[in-house]
Amino acid sequence: MTMPQCGSAAQVRASPNFGERAAPGVVDMLLLHYTGMADADDALSWLCDPASQVSCHYFVFEDGRIVQLVAEEDRAWHAGQSVWHGESDINSRSIGIEIANPGHEFGYRAFEEIQIQAVIALCADILQRRPVPPHRVLAHSDVAPDRKEDPGELFPWERLAKAGIGRWVAPAPIQVGMELLPGAMGPPINALQAMLTKLGYGCDRTGVYDLQTKQVVRAFQRHFRQERVDGIADRSTLETLRSLLEAGDEKPVA
Repeated sequence: MTMPQCGSAAQVRASPNFGERAAPGVVDMLLLHYTGMADADDALSWLCDPASQVSCHYFVFEDGRIVQLVAEEDRAWHAGQSVWHGESDINSRSIGIEIANPGHEFGYRAFEEIQIQAVIALCADILQRRPVPPHRVLAHSDVAPDRKEDPGELFPWERLAKAGIGRWVAPAPIQVGMELLPGAMGPPINALQAMLTKLGYGCDRTGVYDLQTKQVVRAFQRHFRQERVDGIADRSTLETLRSLLEAGDEKPVA
C-alpha cells in the first residue's frame, strides 16, 4: 500500500502489525479509539513498532491530519480481547481509527474541532465503501468495558450521528428517583442485563448487579449518557437504554 485508501488521508505510514481477516472482505464494524499517550507522534510510532503488536487502520492527529497505517482489507490489531453481539474477533470484522488524545491517564481533554471534522470526513468516506450499520459504529470501551475507557465521555457521538455516523438518542435527563445499584439482585437486574445484551454489550445475565454489569453500564454511559459516568443504572440511564432499543437503526437523529 503506497497511497491512502481514503481521500481525506494525507499519507501512508505502514505498520508491520497486521494479519489476514478471518473472513476476507467482511468488514461491518467501525471502532473508534483515543491514543491514550501524552504525545501523538510517540503514539503513531508505537503503532508502527513491531515490538508493540498493536496497530490501527487510520490515525487522526489533533490538527486534523490523517495517516493510514494498515490497508482496510487487512486485520489491524486494535481491539484486543473484546466482544459485541457475541462476536469475539472484533479485529477481523472492523476498521480501527485512533484519535490523538492523551486520554484519562495523561490529561483527558475535549477533542479539537478540526480533529472531529477530520474524523467525520474519514468515517463518512469509509461508510460509503463499507456496509457498516449504525449500531456497529462503536467505542473501544463498548467492546471492552472491563479494560478500556476510550474514546471517552468527551467524544461527540451525537455530532457524528447527525452526520449519519453511528446511532444516538437524546439522553433522558438526570433526576432523583429509582436507581439500580451494584450489589442488587433479582428480576430488575435480569432485565437490565438483558437490555444491555440486546444492544450488543457482553453482559452475562446473572441476576446480580456485579462488577461486570457496573463496567458495562459505565461503558454505556460514556457513549450514550455522557453527563454522568458512574456505573449506576439510574432512571436516566435506563430510559436512554430503552429509547435506543426502541429506536433501532432506522430512526434519524434530529
